[in-house]
Amino acid sequence: MSATLNHAPKKTDSGQPEPDIVLIRVSVSEQMLRGYRADQTLVFEKAVATAKNGVGQVFGSECTPLGSHRIRAKVGAGQPVNTVFVGRRLTGEIYQQALADAHPKRDWILSRIMWLCGNEPGINRGGQVDTQRRYVYIHGAPDSHPMGIPSSHGCIKMRNADVIALFDRVSVGTQVLIKE
Repeated sequence: MSATLNHAPKKTDSGQPEPDIVLIRVSVSEQMLRGYRADQTLVFEKAVATAKNGVGQVFGSECTPLGSHRIRAKVGAGQPVNTVFVGRRLTGEIYQQALADAHPKRDWILSRIMWLCGNEPGINRGGQVDTQRRYVYIHGAPDSHPMGIPSSHGCIKMRNADVIALFDRVSVGTQVLIKE
């Protein structure tokens, strides 16, 4: 990674990182997520996994939606790494292999959730193409899941350390552009 990607965000009075990423770009073809500051400096770059079914907007398709989005809500602040969520709610579980073995078909949503909302009526907002109603997130996944290979049910999956680092550097309302 280049030196520009290693710039640490400023800290708030409580010692927490101050949100400094104002734009996230997700490239489905590259399976990469990039974060930019307001001055358009690239400050965050990580491999991700988008939908196994490819790109698409329609409810029930399990595809990753394209276009302009924003972070509608952030869920999981302060929770331990590998915290398990179902329906954006804590289950009280911490992901580990024994839990995975007991629930082999579960879609693991771990550590942090950034719930996306479409900005483009008729494309990714409203009706049968509403990203928010499809519950599309940027979220953590088991670290054993490969990144760089489409494998999700429509969401953008990240390694747990990466999703926590991103979560701490964005705000509700941060713009997210998803392209092929």
